[in-house]
Amino acid sequence: MLKMQTFLLITPTLYKHSISAFLNSSSSSKQKMASLYNQAPSVSAIFSLYTSFSAIMMLFRTIFNDIVPKRIQDHITGKVVDFFFSSYLPSRFTFVIEKEWDSVENITFRAAEVYLPTLLSGLSTGNIVVGSSNLKNPEAQPKLGIPIDINITDEFEGIYLEWTLHSVETKNSPYEKRFFHLTCEKEFRKKIMTEYFTYLTKSADNILRESLKIYTYDRPNSCWLSTIFEHHTTFETLAIESHLKTRIIDDLDAYSQGKDFFKSVGRAWKRGYLLYGPPGTGKSSMVAAIANYMKYDIYDLQLQSVRDDGELRKILTSTPNRSILLIEDIDCGSGASCKCQIKETKEDCERVSLSGLLNFVDGLWSSCGEGRIIIFTTNHKGKLNPALLRPGRMDIHILMGYCTPFVFKKLVSLYLKIDDHVLFDPIEKLVLKVSVTPAEVTQQLMMTKNADIALKGLLELLEAKTMKEEEDSIEIEDGDTRKLNQMKKDK
Repeated sequence: MLKMQTFLLITPTLYKHSISAFLNSSSSSKQKMASLYNQAPSVSAIFSLYTSFSAIMMLFRTIFNDIVPKRIQDHITGKVVDFFFSSYLPSRFTFVIEKEWDSVENITFRAAEVYLPTLLSGLSTGNIVVGSSNLKNPEAQPKLGIPIDINITDEFEGIYLEWTLHSVETKNSPYEKRFFHLTCEKEFRKKIMTEYFTYLTKSADNILRESLKIYTYDRPNSCWLSTIFEHHTTFETLAIESHLKTRIIDDLDAYSQGKDFFKSVGRAWKRGYLLYGPPGTGKSSMVAAIANYMKYDIYDLQLQSVRDDGELRKILTSTPNRSILLIEDIDCGSGASCKCQIKETKEDCERVSLSGLLNFVDGLWSSCGEGRIIIFTTNHKGKLNPALLRPGRMDIHILMGYCTPFVFKKLVSLYLKIDDHVLFDPIEKLVLKVSVTPAEVTQQLMMTKNADIALKGLLELLEAKTMKEEEDSIEIEDGDTRKLNQMKKDK
């Protein structure tokens, strides 16, 4: 009880002292708060400071964007982001894949263009690029194209990858510059370099082999334009002598398997063919058979449309590896038909010089790329400059001549589906006697599926040609006789 009384007596005393101390401390705190409040800047001062800071940052940003090159901007930005956020964000690495590499088309860029559309079917985006270049089948389903600035994901052995196609305008060129960004975790950088890019190239190559394309050069836009190549001629359906077919196939096989051999002897891995002969003898069909056999795209170049040697070099080096470069009617373009290599004036001959063309065929520029097949065609081999025909320029010269009995029977088997007929013997005798092209024979055979009518029409054609050649021969002999008599009179 005493303790309780003592506690009651002491408690009010302590309470009074506590209240007094609290009031004193509160008064001191209020004085401090008031002092700090008086020292704090006003709202107008804060707003003025913010305005000045914003103006300085805008000026810095303008100078940074206008003066500092884009690549340096990206480098600085990347360094700043890495410095401030490297501990908070995942460590990422980006490969930049540009369209050109060492003045030629970047094979990795081309492979990405071919491969990435196969990943677009499940792309969840608000827009997508579609189109078709199949002029023969307008109703064909359009193919998917790669959209700009859209992330495309891929997975390689459990590694998450992100592709993005970018396009920027350039001051020195009217055309946009395109490049890919491939982003992955930094720890997988080496694996992507050594394994994924190899996988990318092989995948693109397999896709390209499924459907061949033929390209033509679009000079205004400085690029190759393509369309689906659907020429179905193969060596099985090509009507040429069997020994010639075997020779070409063996040469193509040896060439395709000879990369290491060409390297060991210090030569560029390429092959050149000169196809010559009259019109209608199957030169274009031979090109198609080679393309289908090798599974190579065709790049068809018209030399008459090329401005000069510099443009020719740019065009030729832009053709990819493992492709066919086709230059038809070589005697009608460049200096190939001239007997001199040096032109006196620009008006004397064509704009592309023979030396410019030969430099790509077997000069230093021939080593820019590998696996190319170069095919020249001409109707008049005798008009070509000897420099183009010397050994080493065109590896094999192939005469595409007039129809022979073997070629005739091959064409009849293809178009009429027969191996023998009563008219075979007289037709074969006339084929040996007159000059008739495979194209002329084919035209007659395609007029009807009735073998009797078709072969009778062909026989009449050959007889008419025989009569005309005999008449022409008589006229030539009469002309020569008149000239000889005139020379005797003059004497």
